[in-house]
Amino acid sequence: MSTPRPPSLIAKIETFRLPPRWLLVRVETEDGLVGWGEATLEGHTEAVEGALQDLTTRFIGANADDINDIWEEAYRGRFYRGGPVLMSALSGLDIALWDIKGHKFNAPISQLLGGRVRSSLRVYGWIGGDDFVHLLDAARRRKEQGFGAVKMNATESMAWIDSPAMLEAAAERVKEVKKLGLDVGVDFHGRLHKGMARQLARVLEPHQPLFIEEPLLPGHPLETADLAKLTSTPIALGERLFSRAEFRPYLEGRAIDIAQPDVSHCGGISELMRIASLCATYDVALAPHCPLGPVALAACMQVAAVSPNFFIQEMSWEIHYNTLHPSRADLHTYMLNPEVFDVKDGHVAVLQGPGLGIIVNEALVREVSAAYMEEKAWRNPVWRGEDGTVREW
Repeated sequence: MSTPRPPSLIAKIETFRLPPRWLLVRVETEDGLVGWGEATLEGHTEAVEGALQDLTTRFIGANADDINDIWEEAYRGRFYRGGPVLMSALSGLDIALWDIKGHKFNAPISQLLGGRVRSSLRVYGWIGGDDFVHLLDAARRRKEQGFGAVKMNATESMAWIDSPAMLEAAAERVKEVKKLGLDVGVDFHGRLHKGMARQLARVLEPHQPLFIEEPLLPGHPLETADLAKLTSTPIALGERLFSRAEFRPYLEGRAIDIAQPDVSHCGGISELMRIASLCATYDVALAPHCPLGPVALAACMQVAAVSPNFFIQEMSWEIHYNTLHPSRADLHTYMLNPEVFDVKDGHVAVLQGPGLGIIVNEALVREVSAAYMEEKAWRNPVWRGEDGTVREW
C-alpha cells in the first residue's frame, strides 16, 4: 500500500498588487508547496485586499488539500456573502489552492478535474479599445499574430436613447474588420440601454458577428431574454455575475447562448467548473472572460480543457489596458515560460505543466509590487454626457 500524503497546512497568504491593474495571491504551505491565484477586480483593488486579509486570518493553518471545505467556509461562513469583492478574494485563494494541489500530485489541474476533452483552445484578442481610428491596423496585427477571431467595443459613450447614426458606424466597423478574414465578437459593455441595444443588435445581425457581449447591464435577465428573441446573433454575458445562482435566471429564461464567467470574480476554478456544468445543461457555451493576468488565463484554460461546452477563450495579450499603461506590463511580463501561451492557427495548446502550468517570476513580482504599492491603484474612467449625467463605461 502507498503511504498517504501528509496534509499541506497553509502557512502564508500574500497579495501582490501589480501593473497594469492586477492582484496576485501567493499561498505557501508548511511543507513548502506554493500556489498562485489571481483576485483582480478592476477598479476595486483595495477592497479585495481587505477581503483577502480576512481570509488570511481565517485559513492560516487550514489544510490546503481540502479545497471544497475551504471554499464552503469562505463563502458560507459569514452571514453576508457573494458580490464582486468577496467573490474575487475567494477566487484568488481558490485558484492558488488548485495550483498547490497540482504541484503536490505533479499533474496539471485539468487532470485533477477529470482529464481534458481537447488538445487546444480557440482564443481571441482585443482590438481598439475605445480607439476606433486604428482599429483596422490592430486587426491586421492580430491576424499576423495567429488569431482567427477578435473582439471590439461596439460604441463609444451612449445616451439612454441616442442617435441611430452612431449604430450605423458600429456596423460599418464590424464589416471592415470581417473583410480581413477574422471572426468578430462585439462588446456592448453594458453601455447601451434597452432601446438602443435592441436597435444595434438588429443593425449588426446582417454582418454576422461571432457574438454580442453584455448587450444590457447585469440584473436584466427578462429584458435580455426579450432581446434574444429579436436576433439570431449569439448573446454572451457573465463577467459581472458572481456565482452559479446569478447565472440561473439567464439560463432559465433562455436569455443567453454563451456564458462568460470570470475566474477571478466568480469564485475561482471551483465555481467556474460548476457554472460550466450548469450551462451545459441548458445548451449554453462557455467562453471565460479574462482581460486579466497570466494566472487568471491559466486558470481559465484548465477549466476550458475539461469542459465539453467550451467555445473560445479571451486573452489579454496586448489588450489596450496593458499597452496604454505607463509600465507597459503585459500578459507575459511576470512569467518564466511565456511560450505556453503561444498562439498558432487561432489556438493555444492545453497547458501541460503541473498545477496551473505556468511559472511565475516571483522575484520580479516582489520587486515590481513593492514599487507599485506606492502608486494609486487602477481606476476606470467616469463618463458623462453633454448634459453632465453619468453614463455607463
